[in-house]
Amino acid sequence: MTASTTNGQRFREFKMPDVGEGLTEAEILKWYVGVGDTVSDGQVVCEVETAKAAVELPIPFDGVVHELRFPEGTTVDVGQVIISVDTAPGSGPVAEESAAPAAPAEPEAPAAPERQAVLVGYGAAPSSTKRRPRKAAAQPSSVTAAVQAELNGHTAPAAAPVAAPATPAPIAPEPAAQAASAGRPLAKPPVRKLAKDLGIDLAAVVPTGTDGVVTREDVHAAATARTAPAPAAEEPAAVTEAAQAPATGARETRIPVKGVRKAIAQAMVASAFTAPHVTEFVTVDVTRTMKLVQKLKDDPDMAGLRVNPLLLVAKALLVAIKRNPDVNAAWDEDNQEIVLKHYVNLGIAAATPRGLIVPNIKDADAKTLPELSAALSELVSTAREGKTSPAAMSGGTVTITNVGVFGIDTGTPILNPGEAAILAFGAIKLQPWVHKGKVKPRHVTTLALSFDHRLVDGELGSKVLADIAAVLENPQRLITWG
Repeated sequence: MTASTTNGQRFREFKMPDVGEGLTEAEILKWYVGVGDTVSDGQVVCEVETAKAAVELPIPFDGVVHELRFPEGTTVDVGQVIISVDTAPGSGPVAEESAAPAAPAEPEAPAAPERQAVLVGYGAAPSSTKRRPRKAAAQPSSVTAAVQAELNGHTAPAAAPVAAPATPAPIAPEPAAQAASAGRPLAKPPVRKLAKDLGIDLAAVVPTGTDGVVTREDVHAAATARTAPAPAAEEPAAVTEAAQAPATGARETRIPVKGVRKAIAQAMVASAFTAPHVTEFVTVDVTRTMKLVQKLKDDPDMAGLRVNPLLLVAKALLVAIKRNPDVNAAWDEDNQEIVLKHYVNLGIAAATPRGLIVPNIKDADAKTLPELSAALSELVSTAREGKTSPAAMSGGTVTITNVGVFGIDTGTPILNPGEAAILAFGAIKLQPWVHKGKVKPRHVTTLALSFDHRLVDGELGSKVLADIAAVLENPQRLITWG
């Protein structure tokens, strides 16, 4: 459970959950509530983006929002408290920490500062999450939290200037950097690798993470400061803000890569340099398929369903896989085995504002044409709304990318990681074509099939592509072959 309690069970805290198969962090895209708003069990309070998808988070209890710990745009580790709720708002004023009965103090809050009213996005609690203890670790102040938000590239809302959240700090103002500089700088392995790749000495980086941990944002800020003209060293927030907010007439703009787009980039690089890609092409007359599309649109059995050429291309690919099942496979690197899949989870590449995603239709090979049409329509509409779940993007076995919607003839698509083949479907255009011995205007398209040559040799790949083309050229084969 991601909820915890404080102040005699009155205040309950909701922590960032693991919303997608072991992911370690998520970015807060949007808050749907503010301080003072009433919330109820199951109500969606915010939308977050992981490396796989955007997900809405419901809160598991009733009450009134007391604090929002992070502003929109902040990347938060799984397990960190993001919102606290007063579950007994009518029971009187908030009891101050100093009025509580004497009890053994938690070592992580030595001065037990009283809770202050704060602006949205900057919590007053000095440490609401528990991490393993560090030697000589200084507790972060609200000033440090504000600076960290600036270094992340997320400024406070217009009504919340950065200077406002600074409260009188009861803790000695020892910089977190001093705690880390006494020994090896504290940082997670991915952060250390990032620093190595950028040529940044971690010992020279000012840490802003809890307990003096160096974050990715700290490393990026150090890299930016190294390449940009350095203003006064005592104003790191101003340096980052100047670097991130391009001046009028700026020749470059830097956009942080994170969330879904970052995951896509990493997956594509891994796929391109792991699987030996081969791409084959075929140009085919799809005039009969276009006529069938029109007939299906007028068919009462397809009423209310979306019928388009992509639907029949998907069906043609499924027929080709049925005739050549070895193409529906994956490479198991750890065990050095080929894994044949006896089901087809058909992925459809979809362009969204957050980048290209590939949700898939589960068991597409077992669906009728109307069922496939309904599933395809739901997949596309959900992707456009940004509501695709991580589960919908996992487990794919083969993919179609429809580049024709952009007017592109074809391309050489990169395999979706873990799959053996991907089909690019190009634009359908009227072109002069030899048909029955005469040159006539016909609807023509070009298909491209990329496949993993470890799993699919040239013969198998050619047979699959030829079968797809044959079905689209003469769609009655959907019956005779299907």
